[in-house]
Amino acid sequence: MTKTTLPLSKFTLEDLLPHRDNMLLVKEVVEVDNNHAVTLCQPSRSWPMAEEKGVPALILVELAAQTAGVCNGWDRVQSRGRDSEKMGWLVGIKKAEFHIDYLPYDKVITASAQNTHNFGNLREVTCKLHYGDKLIATLILQLYQA
Repeated sequence: MTKTTLPLSKFTLEDLLPHRDNMLLVKEVVEVDNNHAVTLCQPSRSWPMAEEKGVPALILVELAAQTAGVCNGWDRVQSRGRDSEKMGWLVGIKKAEFHIDYLPYDKVITASAQNTHNFGNLREVTCKLHYGDKLIATLILQLYQA
């Protein structure tokens, strides 16, 4: 039996992620499949940790995790359906390199996440975050879903 993949246009961010309100940092999904996702976002004064001069770069960990969550949410809705349990993943940070201290409010961030190891409910994900062509962070996350 051939598995049919529904197009991205049929889903909302809320279908893919458990995050809501000010904790939903991803604004748009550019591309996604069962192994990778690319998202866009723009820092906002309503984000957690927001300061007058911008948002501390540490928030990029959450943006990377949400981008990985888009990929894993896509896998979930394709295999179990839109209304399946939207349980989040526990995230460990294996490696994090930040090339910026603060995220200004006027720039769009592109985040890409690639599942590099997938063992059911344990995954390792490499994430790269950019302003245009400028790399601002690289993270390796370890995800676990109970």
